[in-house]
Amino acid sequence: MKIGRNDPCWCGSHKKYKSCHLAFDEKLENMKNEGILVPPHEIIKTPEQVEGIREAGKLNTAVLDLVAEHIIEGMNTEEINVLVHDYTIKHGGIPAPLHYKGFPKSVCTSINDEVCHGIPDKNRVLKNGDIVNVDVTTILNGYYADASRMFCIGEVSSEAKKLVDVTKECLDAGLAAVKAWGYLGDVGYAVNTLAQKNGYSVVEEIGGHGVGLKFHEEPYVCHIGKKNTGMLLVPGMVFTIEPMINAGKREVYQDAQNGWTIYTQDGTLSAQWEYTVAITENGIEVLTK
Repeated sequence: MKIGRNDPCWCGSHKKYKSCHLAFDEKLENMKNEGILVPPHEIIKTPEQVEGIREAGKLNTAVLDLVAEHIIEGMNTEEINVLVHDYTIKHGGIPAPLHYKGFPKSVCTSINDEVCHGIPDKNRVLKNGDIVNVDVTTILNGYYADASRMFCIGEVSSEAKKLVDVTKECLDAGLAAVKAWGYLGDVGYAVNTLAQKNGYSVVEEIGGHGVGLKFHEEPYVCHIGKKNTGMLLVPGMVFTIEPMINAGKREVYQDAQNGWTIYTQDGTLSAQWEYTVAITENGIEVLTK
């Protein structure tokens, strides 16, 4: 149903449409008529929703900070799971991965050639030289926030350290490419260009995603792209950037037994960093990291 100029705006601001999102929608309509893929209203967050995601992000970041304080050689990944679960619950949150489509734990812990979705296990002990990704998603008051970090256990090889560092640089390059009225393809282009420059490959099958009101929303954020292509980026969009960078080839496979863990096909190392980011009129805001 078409909104009248003097009707309340669709965004929930309680302002009249003409003084809130009318000009915004007219701009989107004009760009859509030019053949540009524009985001639907459903994935554009209101200021109140962004604030809710921001608060969830604070707890999510605190959880990762706690992991950073305690992760050590000799620790098993189930101990990381307990840390994440107990701290999240104690502070009024819910660990989003737990029971999500049958996932059995409260966090993902992916080691060495595990690209993502590693399942914590009391028998999986962190060893000197391991690199591990800890991926945390938190629900607080109905809002979701998502981030992951890499950790180097003990003394890691120079090759492993470089992969971890360059993957973080790829995330930063993706962030730098995000701007209001830019394009989603700009993000993938920036990530892939830097990865290839360093002799690495980017996983294509799994990427970032919209987040905030659900665990996974539109748009899908591919970390390979072309400039000035893909969905238009506008203020109010919230999504993750989470490049998965392989030291070898980009091909991956899924564990046939647990149905979750993704591995590099060639057995080489993989690394990932993830932030949740909101687009604003003046740039971006990192909501959790």
